[in-house]
Amino acid sequence: MFIERKVYKELKEHLYKKQITVLTGMRRTGKTTLVKQLLKDAESENKIYVDLERMDNREIFTEKNYDNILRYFSERGLNASKKMYIGIDEIQLAPETASVLKYLYDSYDIKFIVTGSSSYYLKNYFTESLSGRKKIFELFPLDFGEFLTFKGVSHKSRNYLNAEFPKAEYARLKTYYEEFIRYGGFPEVVLSADAAFKKDLLSDIISSYINIDIKILSDFRNDRNIYNLIKLLAGRIGTRLDYAKISRLTELSRPTVQSYVDLFEKSYLIKRVSVLANRPDREIVKAQKLYFCDSGLANMLAELDSGAQFENAVFNQLRVKGEIKYYSLKSGREIDFILDGVYAFEVKESPIEDDLRNLEDLAKTAGVDNVRLIGRHPVPKYANYIWGGEIK
Repeated sequence: MFIERKVYKELKEHLYKKQITVLTGMRRTGKTTLVKQLLKDAESENKIYVDLERMDNREIFTEKNYDNILRYFSERGLNASKKMYIGIDEIQLAPETASVLKYLYDSYDIKFIVTGSSSYYLKNYFTESLSGRKKIFELFPLDFGEFLTFKGVSHKSRNYLNAEFPKAEYARLKTYYEEFIRYGGFPEVVLSADAAFKKDLLSDIISSYINIDIKILSDFRNDRNIYNLIKLLAGRIGTRLDYAKISRLTELSRPTVQSYVDLFEKSYLIKRVSVLANRPDREIVKAQKLYFCDSGLANMLAELDSGAQFENAVFNQLRVKGEIKYYSLKSGREIDFILDGVYAFEVKESPIEDDLRNLEDLAKTAGVDNVRLIGRHPVPKYANYIWGGEIK
């Protein structure tokens, strides 16, 4: 059964545009399901799906005469005299794909829908090869609203910035939100009812990421060092990156650590957050904070405390709403998140009035007028308070 993601409406609208539809994101976020559904929804029988995880399909794209590739598809049922819809899955596995797509796109009436697991590959290599011929859609693990949809739980998306504390909704959805914080939003994990199986799935996701994606994108072959580095980073969620310290702890050179942190971000495992730098003389302008793409994955790697789990979950809920930065003074006082330079958020499991006063004071210094506390549990006073489960 197909469960619609929020991005699907936009993908379907793009289905009938000439540009190549490129769907990218970390593996196991549901890209294959979406490309198959798009082909199913295409109002044509002149279509084909190609999985590049199959060696025989990858061989097709090594053909030097690109017209022969189209002839191969014609032998599998495509009619080249009519508009064709071709879905290609895991394009990062065949480096020749970009030049093939460029030629066929320019020469024939073909709508390509392609998926790939690495933005590092897609945004760099494809940018040069398919300039003006593609639109990239990024797919992340489920947000909390999608999580509830996959669970079959009814819900409404309200304006979380201005809504009053939803007592009834909190009572109805709090168990689901706790599960979301603990196990994250990978679709397979969400649909599993067994906690042990959820953990097995998360372990398999990180193993596949290291053994497939990282090996494709780099020449670093020491799996254990990569795994140890990822685990170390997971334990530093919400803290400033100190490359020198990480280098000492992992016994990897600082340039190697920086290179792999960059690669982890470009392949969707992590996200770095920069400081809001309105007044560089009073701010730490170079240090970045680190978050993982999924709180369940991070917790499996590091067994995070409940506060770090919650902060990482909230980050992923907010990142789809706009640009996220944080704010910090040299004294060490911080604001967890600044959204689009307009809203200041402090994330606390059980916020108190002192947290609000501190946030208001720092926000004034940062030049941000709107402040909100984001909490995990109900608090006595609800002014400027958002329950995390309201961010859908």
